[in-house]
Amino acid sequence: MRIVRPGKTFLLVIMLISSALSAAQLGLAFDGPAQQQADSKLPRKPFGQFVTVGGPVDDDLVSRVTNVTQELQVRAVRENRQAILVLEIRSGSSRQGQIYDLARVLLSPELTSVRTVAWIPKTLTGSHAILALACHDILMHPEAALGDIGRGTALSDVEQNFVLDMVDRGRNLHMSRAIAKSMMDPAVAILRVTREDREGHLQQQFVTESELRDLQNQNVVIAETERIKNSGQPGLFNATEAARAGFLVAGTPSNRNDVIDLLGLPLESMREAGSQQTKIEPRVIAINAVIGKLLADFIHRETQHAIADGANLIIYDIDSPGGDKEYAQQVATLIAELDSSKVTSVAWVGRTATQAAALVALSCDRIFMAPDASIGRIDVKTMRMNQGQPLEPANELNREDQQRLLTVVTSIAKHKNRSVSLIQAMVDSSLPVFEVTHRESGRVAWMNADEIAAQPEEWAQGAIIPELREGGLLQLSAARAHELGLSERPCHDFEELRTRLGIAATADLRPVSKTWVDNLVSVLNSGVAGFLLITIGIICIYLELHLPSGLFLIGAITSFTLFFWSRFLGGSAGTLELLLFILGMVLLGVEVFVIPGFGVFGVSGILLTVASLVMASNTFSGMSATESFEQSMSSLGSLAVALMVVIAVAVVFNRFLPTIPFINRLILTPPGYAANDGDEPQLNPTLLSRTTSSGEITTGMIGTTASTLRPTGKAMFGDLYVDVVSDGAYIDHGAQVEVLRIAGNRIVVRETDKS
Repeated sequence: MRIVRPGKTFLLVIMLISSALSAAQLGLAFDGPAQQQADSKLPRKPFGQFVTVGGPVDDDLVSRVTNVTQELQVRAVRENRQAILVLEIRSGSSRQGQIYDLARVLLSPELTSVRTVAWIPKTLTGSHAILALACHDILMHPEAALGDIGRGTALSDVEQNFVLDMVDRGRNLHMSRAIAKSMMDPAVAILRVTREDREGHLQQQFVTESELRDLQNQNVVIAETERIKNSGQPGLFNATEAARAGFLVAGTPSNRNDVIDLLGLPLESMREAGSQQTKIEPRVIAINAVIGKLLADFIHRETQHAIADGANLIIYDIDSPGGDKEYAQQVATLIAELDSSKVTSVAWVGRTATQAAALVALSCDRIFMAPDASIGRIDVKTMRMNQGQPLEPANELNREDQQRLLTVVTSIAKHKNRSVSLIQAMVDSSLPVFEVTHRESGRVAWMNADEIAAQPEEWAQGAIIPELREGGLLQLSAARAHELGLSERPCHDFEELRTRLGIAATADLRPVSKTWVDNLVSVLNSGVAGFLLITIGIICIYLELHLPSGLFLIGAITSFTLFFWSRFLGGSAGTLELLLFILGMVLLGVEVFVIPGFGVFGVSGILLTVASLVMASNTFSGMSATESFEQSMSSLGSLAVALMVVIAVAVVFNRFLPTIPFINRLILTPPGYAANDGDEPQLNPTLLSRTTSSGEITTGMIGTTASTLRPTGKAMFGDLYVDVVSDGAYIDHGAQVEVLRIAGNRIVVRETDKS
């Protein structure tokens, strides 16, 4: 046997020839749309469906994939088109039996017109990697890795035989038994050999050490050998390195958009296939006005209510000319961060979604537009508010605001797998978008100058898109938005939308619109309203303690009820805040009415009450530690001002309470009290002697309560009208009391038997 050691140039030629042969064997699965249209003998453009395998594989997921594959097969045969099932596989822990059940579904011989593709966005190890090996092709993110099925240990012979049987079917032309063995057993080493076949052609093959010895024993001419994996190392292969070496992966796209482009699939293929056993629970929220604080609060509140009620499909019915950029960004961020695996967000644009409304629409998972609708033109100059109405465009563009907005829309575009350059062109007119063509596949895309410059060897720049030839911000019609991949195929009316989303005809799709209650909640959620409610509530409590009529108690309860009700509906308060407030008030009540003095109960009650009011005034969701601290300090500042106002009111009431109309009928004035003229000289009360006609108040003196003691109140001892405190129990008005002890100005009394 002769072993040739060729130079690097010769090896490069060999690899190119091998790659060309592999591509020819792989067929047309990854040819772009332009290439497919060039050959009239090729089938029509394929269609496809995404299914995510995220958590544990269970019976529901197996049934779900089975239903999807059967539907794809039926449609593919009926339309004479190829169907592609894309499984986005993520790491998880599943029972081996259910992994095998799902793999058998993918390997079903009945799926003659369905091609299965595994999409690996992140490194995948463990049993879920078996599902990738069951597919026809594997696509991986350039930085992802695949393998190490046993996670450091070798699989049993039974498990290995199951995987090897899949590989032997020859479905994935980038896989071999040797690669599969190395993934299942760290002890297996892998070599890449370049060999000559009987006709003298060079071929690349991946073999184990034992397979290499078999080739040598058969006198096969080996041109080159290269070790890919050493014995003892886990069989975990990086996507970029595997693609460069020519095994395992068929492509290295970066996101779902790249996947559908690589497979030549339409945009709607990116829609996740829902479970056939899961009933669609829709909710429609209307956005039909200028987006300001009131509408933003309403959208946030109704979205949270919809999720709490079990809705798994939220349709935002958008017909808005725009609004304030800050509130629009809040709404867009809220929608973009919804868990797409649990709740699907859909934007329905019946007429227009421009300015701030376009930002909200683009944050949804799917966008449907009426044929005459338009979307785009997010102009930061007009996205401001003045009493709920848009301002005229500013004379100078605030570049800093525009950059912040660009950052937001870029993040949303990437998160929702939409064209970054097209959405940026809606915000910044200095970022024109060009039609570009892939130099190899002929695939058409749309990029700005920076994106083209980053990969000039792949894309050929064409003309600027027609909508931007005259300058200005990008605004698209429904048909054009669909053509550029930003929205779904135009939808004529809401009933057609119902059908395309698979919503039952009996489902209630009446939009939830803003009412006067929503406006009231939004007003009460404002900082000024919250400050007034807290202030009025505390003042009413103070007055109730001094004027026990029940009227002020009702006022206090009403104020704090409105405060927590508005915060609860606004999403900043919940059960915890309400319980803390109630517990704090109970502790304060115990301190005032049960336990004389001021101690642990009083301090704890104040702290709990303040904490509940601060927590109810802020959400703290999505805030950094600094922002949360600043919000807390702001709320504490408002409470401090409210307490200062209460103290000022208390001073005024103590001075003028007996002369205030209506209120003076609720209090008991001491004997001989007469209102003094403010201009007359007044004697300092501290100079008055405590000696009266009845003598000084001493221990054991008997008197009568002039008000109910709870436990503080008033009592008469002869002609002396003084403040007293009960020794613990309530004492009714008019009861006979005895002085137990005197400590400074504090007179402690107890009820005595009148007999």
